[in-house]
This record gives sequence, structure tokens and C-alpha cells, in this order.
Amino acid sequence: MAELTKLSTEEIAGNIRVFIIDNFLFGNEVEMVAAGESFMENGLIDSTGILELIEYVEETYSIEVEDHELIPENLDSLENISAFILRKKG
Repeated sequence: MAELTKLSTEEIAGNIRVFIIDNFLFGNEVEMVAAGESFMENGLIDSTGILELIEYVEETYSIEVEDHELIPENLDSLENISAFILRKKG
């Protein structure tokens, strides 16, 4: 993997997309929503799935998601998660 400080939004979104396809869609990429679409509103990930996604993000990108950061603006789409990770890596 590229150095984390040099990762782009697209690379992060790609990594998250693969995680979601593998863990929630059981390899069925067809069901994946567009980068800006809500995971929860589209029924892609439920509240338990969000917790799994957060764990993956924390481990993969060596960040800690604080309780006050658990909001849709940070975690409910590929675009939001990618931007959030880049902000956290600062």
C-alpha cells in the first residue's frame, strides 16, 4: 500500500469499496452504491455494519474515530469516509 500520507481520496474510496463488497455484499459488486450515496439509506450497511466498517478504518489507517465523529457526514458514503480519513491523517 502507498504511504498513507500520500493516499488520495480515490485510493481510500477504492479500499473501502473492496471491504464493503467483500464483507457486506459477499462479492456482489453490482449492489455497490455510487461514491456519494448513503450506505444506510440504500440499505447497504446497517448500524452493526457501520461498527465493523469503523473498526476496519481504524486498523487500516491507524486512526481513532471518536464518539463525536460517529455522524453520517463522516461515515455514511465512500466520499464522506475518504474525506474524513484524509482529515484525520491531516
